[in-house]
Amino acid sequence: MRIAQRDEALRELLAQLALAHVAALAIAAGVGYRLARAALAPVDRYRARAAQIADGDQAVRLDVPAAPDDEITRLGHTLNNMLAAQAAAAERQRRFVADASHELRTPLSLLTTEVELALRRPRTNVEYEQTLRDVAADTARLSRLAEQLLALESGAPAGRSADLSEAVRRAAARGRAQHSAVQVDTLFPVPVAADDQQLDLLLGNLVDNAVRHGDGSAVTVRARRESSCAIATVSDDGPGLQAAFVPHAVERFRRADEARTTAGSGLGLALVHDLVVRLGGELRLCALGAHHTYPPDRFRDVGCEHPPGGTSVSLVLPMAG
Repeated sequence: MRIAQRDEALRELLAQLALAHVAALAIAAGVGYRLARAALAPVDRYRARAAQIADGDQAVRLDVPAAPDDEITRLGHTLNNMLAAQAAAAERQRRFVADASHELRTPLSLLTTEVELALRRPRTNVEYEQTLRDVAADTARLSRLAEQLLALESGAPAGRSADLSEAVRRAAARGRAQHSAVQVDTLFPVPVAADDQQLDLLLGNLVDNAVRHGDGSAVTVRARRESSCAIATVSDDGPGLQAAFVPHAVERFRRADEARTTAGSGLGLALVHDLVVRLGGELRLCALGAHHTYPPDRFRDVGCEHPPGGTSVSLVLPMAG
């Protein structure tokens, strides 16, 4: 009898233990599922935002919680940084295409018109020769424009340097072909972290602007070094820019009122500004007492040196090495 009672008690105990084990497993599974859902909820939010981005909404960013600072949060911040870099690259590409199409449209239209007019009726050899000269000038402008746009897309050349003083001399020599009163003020080599093509583009634009908009005044191109920076300044004694225009001078296709009737590439200071920033430098524009830097205060310890009148544009670039 006692043995039967003992066996019965053991069976009941085993049944209770089995039920307790099953209940514990169910509770553990439920708690684990809820914990996993909570842990993976940010991943599900990331997936939903990624689907929005894939559908074309490039402004969307992942909804990263402020806390806790765990692996998923850090992953979200990393992915957001990657998305921001991709958006910036896409914007640069969009602006490049917009600049190229905007700038190439006018010279191509002029070139087409000149050729069509020349073919409209028989002309003398002198007229054909003049047409060819005009076509050659338009073609040269297209080539310069393509070089400028390509230089704008290239960044600072790693490990390479060029002499800013030599670039100043080259720019002044080219400027004298348009205007004899272009002077050079530089003595010593000034190595900068850029290549010759980029420096020629920067200084060529500045000298060309000074010659075209300086009202026939003297133009001075100088290079100097100060602290750890190299500075190239192009100044003229012309009427100068209006103070209200100076803060907007680097905006794309923004032109001063007095410049609207003159031919030009249309990029001008906007192209110079973009390339200077990509080279790690700063652009300064000083006109009639108004001073502005783009971007502001990158080289706060470097002072301006230029005549009090007219317009002066300075490139402040990091020294090579």
